[in-house]
Amino acid sequence: MPCCFQSFCCCRFSRAYKYLSICAVLETSCSQVCSQCCACSARPRRTGMPAVAGSLYMASQKKGVPLLPRPPVRPLPVINLSRLTMDSASRALAVQDIVSACRQRGCFQVVSHGISKSCMKGALEAASEFFQLSTEHKEEFASDDIRQPIRYDTSSRDGISMSRSFLKHYANPLDDWIKFWPTQPPTYREKMGKYAVETQRVSMQLMEAILQGLGLGPLYLQEKLEGGVQFMALNNYPQSASKTTDEIGLAPHSDYGFLTILLQSSPGLEVMHHDDDAWTPVPAIPGALHVHVGDHLEVLSNGQLKSLVHRAVLNLIESRISIASIHGLSMDEEVHCAEELVDEHHPKMYRGSSFQDFLNFLPANMNKYKRFVESLRIDKP
Repeated sequence: MPCCFQSFCCCRFSRAYKYLSICAVLETSCSQVCSQCCACSARPRRTGMPAVAGSLYMASQKKGVPLLPRPPVRPLPVINLSRLTMDSASRALAVQDIVSACRQRGCFQVVSHGISKSCMKGALEAASEFFQLSTEHKEEFASDDIRQPIRYDTSSRDGISMSRSFLKHYANPLDDWIKFWPTQPPTYREKMGKYAVETQRVSMQLMEAILQGLGLGPLYLQEKLEGGVQFMALNNYPQSASKTTDEIGLAPHSDYGFLTILLQSSPGLEVMHHDDDAWTPVPAIPGALHVHVGDHLEVLSNGQLKSLVHRAVLNLIESRISIASIHGLSMDEEVHCAEELVDEHHPKMYRGSSFQDFLNFLPANMNKYKRFVESLRIDKP
């Protein structure tokens, strides 16, 4: 039976998207890649589902754990990030690939990003060990105040979660925030701190490439990005109780920042296509990181790039851990449409906003499943 890597394990991937094929990127064979696929023989093949608008999708879903038809598999871009540090021609092609992926899909996966497998494994272990702590230990960080520097919560209280628990905290600059992090498990700060620093580095590389590709230059906003917010969300999803249909763990939404970099222990992330609002599962490629566009990058690009609507479904085989690292400007720094991308043919499409504005937006809109970027759009006359 074809597995969820069926669309990746062929040269058609390279022809269609002008990226390296996944087999070439991972320096492995198709059979080896397929052997890494989570339960390729046990997981029923996905079937199509009607296209639905992202902002309206959850309006028809009642609070609980909705069951949905499985979406079809479509190939997603996989980019070798080491090309950004090669010769100028290789960098130019990598920049083109990254920006094309952002325009066409709103997301891509990166390999050869410089974060060691041991570092990524350590972060997942630290997250898993935290969620295995007693309820008493975890509840030390429980809060309904979304402005707390660290916050633990579950789907029983959180408006957008349907079947997950999570820990959220800030990470950049690390010295300012690590003192708020858990001291249990004992290695949490060491392992998660190392991963946070590495992810911040990758985010800077990616933003430099994207800003260069937009014609703004790689140094555009550099200092503000270096001192900007890094917001980490550690998610713990239970194993699915259904063997035939997907159960939603996290409702469809988009992230507020410029970029989100996601590490997942097993498949469960699904992304919505810009062109027809159909869903595609994101495979958990060994050693890869998933990257997607956030609301503030859509604003900065004046709509050239669109933020990605995504959701989490429960894994059929096992519980799942994901670590999302969201990157943006500092709390009070407003993001505006870049003046260089606004003219008489491309009028300004969005109002300026900050991370604080996003936090102000959340309480009244979380249960309405309204996206932050929708509130920023300027109505055309």
